[in-house]
Amino acid sequence: MTHAVEVITHRGLDVDALSTTQLRRIYSMRQSVWPSGEAIVVYVLPSEHQVHKAFSREVLKIFPYQLDRIWNKLVFSGVGKKPIVVDSPEALLEAVKTTPGAIGYTPMLNSQESISVVKINQ
Repeated sequence: MTHAVEVITHRGLDVDALSTTQLRRIYSMRQSVWPSGEAIVVYVLPSEHQVHKAFSREVLKIFPYQLDRIWNKLVFSGVGKKPIVVDSPEALLEAVKTTPGAIGYTPMLNSQESISVVKINQ
């Protein structure tokens, strides 16, 4: 199934595919380390951004407000932190390109040598 949004990772990661469940664990900040042991750096767009809404609904299969609640609970309880919010899809793409261990999402894009597009397994 193809989505209007692609999940992307830093080129240095050896991650070709992730399941919806794995992505939910990463984006709910419950998984903080890649299988290689490298720390996961999660980038997102603002909650009201259309691409963020599409990613939440189509890829994670949850509503954006549910993600906000999870992140706020982590922060307010002191047990975790929110993902890093960037202003635009271009800024997110640049952040993932330049940050080892990074994961993010972007509208459909043409092949980029500096990032890896992750296949989503159901």
